Amino acid sequence: MEQTFTALGLPEALAAALRAQGILTPLPVQTAAVPRLLAGENLLVQAPTGTGKTLAYLLPILARLDAALPQVQVVVLAPTQELSMQIARTARELAQAAGIPVRVLGLIGGASIKRQLEKLKEKPQLVVGTTGRILELAQKGKLKLSGVRLLVLDEFDRLLDKQGGEETAAFVQRLRREAPEAPHYALFSATATKLACERAAFLGAPVRITIEGAAHVPSAIRHYAVMTPFREKAERVRRLTRRLGVRRGIVFLGRAFDAERTLAKLRYDGVRAEALVGTADKMARQKAIADFRRGRVTLLLATDVAARGLDLPEVDTVFNLDLPEDARTYLHRAGRTGRAGREGRVITLADYREAEKLTRLSRQLGFDFSPLKPQKQGRR
Repeated sequence: MEQTFTALGLPEALAAALRAQGILTPLPVQTAAVPRLLAGENLLVQAPTGTGKTLAYLLPILARLDAALPQVQVVVLAPTQELSMQIARTARELAQAAGIPVRVLGLIGGASIKRQLEKLKEKPQLVVGTTGRILELAQKGKLKLSGVRLLVLDEFDRLLDKQGGEETAAFVQRLRREAPEAPHYALFSATATKLACERAAFLGAPVRITIEGAAHVPSAIRHYAVMTPFREKAERVRRLTRRLGVRRGIVFLGRAFDAERTLAKLRYDGVRAEALVGTADKMARQKAIADFRRGRVTLLLATDVAARGLDLPEVDTVFNLDLPEDARTYLHRAGRTGRAGREGRVITLADYREAEKLTRLSRQLGFDFSPLKPQKQGRR
């Protein structure tokens, strides 16, 4: 028997809002997590990229929020500004579509703290943001945590790693001091490092949910390799974009590439491109993402960190300007395309000196890369 969202314990209003978006049945991670979060259990959830983790916690959050109680009841932490604002936007749009009169506030570093203080006066029930800014506002006494019943860590492996772990721990300690009742916790991520799991000890003995499939990508995704000299990689991406008729593509690059210089090369001859890396400030990054969503930008340059967690619709092509370090990184990148049953392609550009590394990657993935003949595939 096919599972439904109402059978998971969610109100019909939320189910109807999902149906209006074409979402008819819950995904495995939602089926596993939603009833447990509604029951107030502590969870540690690991599921592949693009499998519906955000809705797995937002749906029970919206179902349980008390719209009549004007105080922060749930806090969601995310490792990047872009992911934070994406989660806040999704929650806001879903609440509005379902007719749930709750207030959602995004709090990120780099934004006007004065404006955020004004928004806090409106008494939001759900706060989403980066740990640094949320902790800062709590320390100033402007963000009251006494009513928080649930803390969600999205991409917890990054929030609890060597760089973010100390700040996250400081927030958890403050939350425990201010909240009269011990809040529940829910941790979600595509990957779970040993260090992150050790640092998640504050959960006690959580229900651990692991959704298999991290080593697979949708069958609708095609995988290509293009051998090209290192110095010609950016130019080859530009030519392939033209010849293949790419509508929305993400170009992954690493430390070997200067983002600004690569961006300039891709813009040569009129390719519309933006970057989430380099010297771009917060507003420029947000505009780049918005323009990409609207189809005003064809190529979006990003590092693995910058792109992580972003839900960018209708990406038809992923370019690997540099080779991923391992199969897991490749699959994270590949997961940006071929979503919701759409076709997609991943094109990996390898210098001839990287041939051995490409062969190792192929073995790890369990499939061979196909050669790409852009002249033949450019006509549609």
